[in-house]
Amino acid sequence: MRLVINGEAREVEAMTLAAALESLDYGEAKVATALNGEFVPARARATTPVNDGDRIEILAPRQGG
Repeated sequence: MRLVINGEAREVEAMTLAAALESLDYGEAKVATALNGEFVPARARATTPVNDGDRIEILAPRQGG
């Protein structure tokens, strides 16, 4: 299915947000996620379905000083 990941259209085979993250190599990463503009906590990703055309934002924490 076609998803928009951080503003870029991508073809991803996934039924849930967790599966989409796994297929995008974010499976073990500590990231924040939003689906269609709504924050999705890590504990809810496995039960959050994704549909063709959905927008997913993936944000990784940055360290620095």
